[in-house]
Amino acid sequence: INYLLLIGYIDVLPTLFKSVAIPPGVAAELAHPDSPAIVRSWIAAPPLWLNIRAPAHVDPLDLDEGEKQAIALAEELHAQLLVVDEQKARMIATSRGLTITGTLGIIRLAAAEKLLDPRRAIIALRETSFYLDESVIERLFGFRPE
Repeated sequence: INYLLLIGYIDVLPTLFKSVAIPPGVAAELAHPDSPAIVRSWIAAPPLWLNIRAPAHVDPLDLDEGEKQAIALAEELHAQLLVVDEQKARMIATSRGLTITGTLGIIRLAAAEKLLDPRRAIIALRETSFYLDESVIERLFGFRPE
């Protein structure tokens, strides 16, 4: 959510998915004083399509609170997809049978639906703190970032 907000493509989420749910731990990370102002402002008045919901049970995983809660909520809701970028969280989620993607995967899905220009999205993403591996960009999108 953070990076989609920063690059101006947050609105692809409700278009791509029937519903979007995040746990309170993720909402708290978005609202943190160190988060960019646009992110804090957005989560302070979340859109109607965003459901902030606490999971009933959170396993004591070696992850930050938002990631632990996100994995627990995805399991509880039998989510079709969990969006997570952090490598350790991705590995744990996959080992628990969850289908995952990340920010780049959302951009790819949105590009396939003609909701955005992937080159523009990647260029915008380069202006953030998001780590971009050029070989991954080439594999996912068929071009090298300029």
